[in-house]
Amino acid sequence: MLFIQPLFDPLKNMQGPGGSLLQNHFREFMDPSISPDTHEDSVKLYGKTFRFHGFGRHDYRLMSLDLRAISYILNSSVYEKPWQTRSLLSRLLGKGIFAMEGEEHKVLRKLIAPAFSTQSVKAMTPIFYQKAEELRDRWEDITSRATSQEVSFTPTAPTPTSSTNSCVIDVSHWISRATFDVIGLAGFDYHFRSLQDESEEVYLAYRNMFGVADKGPGLKGLVQIYFPFIEKVFPDEGSRVTQESLRVIHNAGKQLVHNKKVVILAEKADAKDIKEKDILSLLIKSNLSSDSSKRLSDGELLDQLSTFLFAGSDSTSLTIAWCIHLLSLHPDIQKRLRDELLSLPVNPVSDASQASTEIIDALPFLDYVVRETLRLCPSVHGTIRVATQDDTIPISSPIVLRNGTVVQAGEEIPIRKGSYVHIPIEGLNMSADIWGEDARTFNPDRWSSLPVSARVPSHPGIANLMTFSFGPHACPGWKFSILETKIFLATLLPHFAFEPAEDIRKFNAILTRPYVYDQFEKGSRLPLKVTKYTS
Repeated sequence: MLFIQPLFDPLKNMQGPGGSLLQNHFREFMDPSISPDTHEDSVKLYGKTFRFHGFGRHDYRLMSLDLRAISYILNSSVYEKPWQTRSLLSRLLGKGIFAMEGEEHKVLRKLIAPAFSTQSVKAMTPIFYQKAEELRDRWEDITSRATSQEVSFTPTAPTPTSSTNSCVIDVSHWISRATFDVIGLAGFDYHFRSLQDESEEVYLAYRNMFGVADKGPGLKGLVQIYFPFIEKVFPDEGSRVTQESLRVIHNAGKQLVHNKKVVILAEKADAKDIKEKDILSLLIKSNLSSDSSKRLSDGELLDQLSTFLFAGSDSTSLTIAWCIHLLSLHPDIQKRLRDELLSLPVNPVSDASQASTEIIDALPFLDYVVRETLRLCPSVHGTIRVATQDDTIPISSPIVLRNGTVVQAGEEIPIRKGSYVHIPIEGLNMSADIWGEDARTFNPDRWSSLPVSARVPSHPGIANLMTFSFGPHACPGWKFSILETKIFLATLLPHFAFEPAEDIRKFNAILTRPYVYDQFEKGSRLPLKVTKYTS
């Protein structure tokens, strides 16, 4: 592994950074505080497709910012998520859609599709408005009490400022609570009520479990992937918290799936259409109407709950939080968006009908701001695939090999079975070759006239935006996430103005989260100065 296999690995001929025997380049390419510079410098030095060291000089990894190569990899059945990645995801979320490959993934994808159709997502609009308005009311109460000093502040509570009707709020935490409530109702018709009180048992179980996951697996966690018995023989605090959380979630989920099936089977006997429109009900309905040989068991249905909850709450909450953060840094753009929202002839916030959804979708600058946030702040920094057989990958930009040979555009580079391919989602979203020289600048107006290189859609309706990936493993809930984000912004921005309160940086856990510079030990936070807006 250390000396012989690398001699026959075709990636050894690729250009890329060097290093000592056991040196890796993970931080350079995966730490969002430095990875944009690394990606940009690597493309200049080596071309759009290059290799770097994984767990040492023997472990060649391929990375590409060439959309032709990425499109081929993400659409080819040759490339799968590594079993190690799927094992980690399964341990946390069960055997959900993110941990599946091949025919199994294809069957589940087909079952899930009706739950995320345009019609189904629009049916969830009242829930989006309900929770957005509830969050607005909580913030109005907090800012009012902070001003009158009627609330006792703790280190984690909102902090009053000298401004009238203003205080510093951890917007990331509060938005996460709101989106958790949204997916509880929209996903399973389940009331977490976390915006009111963070005490519900299942909510706390998920939060505790995701809190452990955000710390990363560590060395012991990586070893446990290969030797699972270690966790049972030598459990640590993280393992105990995860197992207890999974027990609570499993018991509640099992009862929830059972109750839903009883209701749906009873309604099916009485009417052609199932009344329940939450994601779980639609999934059960689709499951019951499919080929019996391809139906999911109750346990497999249960595994999807955690996947939907994680992807549907935290990823969307981060998009909303990052968007508000970017608006706080660009007050001119914040004002322009607020003016657009305040100029509406019909107030979409007070009218949760389908008409209001169409009004929200028709707002051009709101759409630009959301897309630009998704581009600069994808919730997932990158993804990984492994070649399941020897293959060749087409490229659209020439590269020079270490021996001086030039691989021209339209030709292919070889890769051997077992090689890992890293796909830099944020790197592609910030590529100057795709988005222009100001690719790392927050500029919503770019979406009014995208460069030709960014117009060819990799995902329906989102141009060459990598945030939701594309191909068979593209995020099925992208419409859900975008509409929810727009409704939260349309509800909050007319009532509040946002200003920076701290130096905010990014870090990678499972998702890309914010933290306060020099306060990483306090965990993920995004404090902003929130002021009640008056025209």
